[in-house]
Amino acid sequence: MGGFWADKRVLVTGGTGFLGQAVCRLLDRQGPALMAAPSSADYDLCHAEGARRLLADTRPDTVIHLAARVGGIGANQQRPADLYLHNLLMGTNVIEQCRQAGTDRLVVVGTICSYPKFTRVPFSEDSLWTGYPEETNAPYGVAKLAQLVQLQANREQHGQQGIYLMPTNLYGPGDKFHPSVSHVIPALIKKCVDAVENGDDCIWVWGTGTASREFLYVDDAARGILLAAEHYRGAAPVNLGANQEIAVKELVEDIARITGFTGRIEWDASKPDGQPRRGVDARRAKDLFGFEASIPFAEGLRRTCEWYVANRHVAESREMPDP
Repeated sequence: MGGFWADKRVLVTGGTGFLGQAVCRLLDRQGPALMAAPSSADYDLCHAEGARRLLADTRPDTVIHLAARVGGIGANQQRPADLYLHNLLMGTNVIEQCRQAGTDRLVVVGTICSYPKFTRVPFSEDSLWTGYPEETNAPYGVAKLAQLVQLQANREQHGQQGIYLMPTNLYGPGDKFHPSVSHVIPALIKKCVDAVENGDDCIWVWGTGTASREFLYVDDAARGILLAAEHYRGAAPVNLGANQEIAVKELVEDIARITGFTGRIEWDASKPDGQPRRGVDARRAKDLFGFEASIPFAEGLRRTCEWYVANRHVAESREMPDP
């Protein structure tokens, strides 16, 4: 990849976030001519003028749009309107300003939450429009899916060359562990570590444990994004996944074992499970730009737990991270 990126001017929106930092680390090793990753404090992408200034100041030929407002089931339930509006506006403004600036390559990263609540597993990209997303994820998922529509409409009318990727659930060192925004893996790691430290003999977990998820290590996701930027120019959306589905009950048991929690695991069935199953068909990514996940889940989970224990203050420091 080094040869391809050597003369590129690359802008990564959301470059200070979890996935953004992984992308920037990998990009830095490729030696682009310019790599810009400003925060929302520098440019407010919820306003068209903020996106316009960002493009004018950095003059990128490649834009990787990762900026997002995200959270777990709790955050989705508490702030659905905020998550919908902020994500919709940021994506709309970035795509339009890239179109107006004539940006050569644009990669927009969507979400697995855009798939219908009941979708045959593994999720095929052709299933995106067969139903409505799971209710707790729908505002965020629909806002991100609108960006696929915008990209495809712009391609047809204006010839804009934007691509749309959908990583499955991400995890890894550097994830968000604050309870208000954490997703399932960091939330469970924190719960187990806290229980061990406090001497608790029981933890309570949301839902029934019957739901399933597929997880992609964040460094694998970053590699997939750069491979797509380099090799793919098509209009069709593409999943990024690891081809491994795991039940939440099994996930909790794995995390308890790694963290040393030996007490009881109780399930609060009054809380939502979220989407019943998640697992993606990742063949399109392999066929189109040669991406396959490389980090075994057990190894990635161990690395994540170890990072959290060694970096508690940083991991829990921010309630709602900047996009």
